[in-house]
Amino acid sequence: MRSKLFVPASRPELFAKALAGDADALSFDLEDAVQEARKAEARRTLEAFLRQTSDRPPGGRPVGKILIVRVNGLTTPHFEADLAAIVSPAVDMINLPKPESAEDVRAAAAALARVEAECGLGRPIGILANIESPRGLRLAVEIARAHPRVVGLQLGLGDLFEPFGIDRADARAVHAMQLAVRLAAAEAGIWACDTVYGTVADPDGYTREAEAARRLGYIGKSCIHPTQVPLANAVFRPSDAEIAAALRVVEAARGAERNGVGAYLVDGRMIDTPFVKRAESVLRAARRLGLAPAR
Repeated sequence: MRSKLFVPASRPELFAKALAGDADALSFDLEDAVQEARKAEARRTLEAFLRQTSDRPPGGRPVGKILIVRVNGLTTPHFEADLAAIVSPAVDMINLPKPESAEDVRAAAAALARVEAECGLGRPIGILANIESPRGLRLAVEIARAHPRVVGLQLGLGDLFEPFGIDRADARAVHAMQLAVRLAAAEAGIWACDTVYGTVADPDGYTREAEAARRLGYIGKSCIHPTQVPLANAVFRPSDAEIAAALRVVEAARGAERNGVGAYLVDGRMIDTPFVKRAESVLRAARRLGLAPAR
């Protein structure tokens, strides 16, 4: 999921266009992007679109697209209604805003399970948990480990920085938050997606943040405008050099296993299990994008 494009649920004229675009994932937003007075209208609009999408093969989900819905928070009067409207075969996960404890996540998971049972949905919808408050950051590992439905953590710097009065232009502060959330995700054995970048007219700034996130092992970055999608796709795409190096590592690992060799060099670097796993991860990503041979 190199790129995750937010789509306001109150803008149905954008739905089909976003679906046909190049973003790996779409996050239909019922929360921040929708004014309070329009929440119910946006919910009905999105429900109709998801129902229409669910009627399409295969299995109700567009090929190559991950569909996410950012619902309103647990403490709002909209959460239960949001779930009732959007739980469908078309949806891969919900984006849960501002969880601040494992109990929050488990409550969301239980609510999802109830609605899925009522709808007869045969597979569980995942939870992408937003880390966007001081308490949420402090308890990020607990949140990440709270329930098997939690598939990833998403950094949210806007809300996270506000209580601290931190300037978003401070690259050191951004890096510190990126690292904290990435470490929490790694400890829980799940992935992390990087935050949005609000200045659409600053592609260089977006790219700098994306590159910093990729160096930390993030799988992708959120986008608030379609012009940011190709930037994310380019940054989080395995490069040709990375793919070639990964192929050499995996081939050397196979040879070492056949010959009973425990330590060996590839391109002048000592290779052990973590390097092999990283190479295999690069090749899986490359194969999904059609950039490496199937075997």
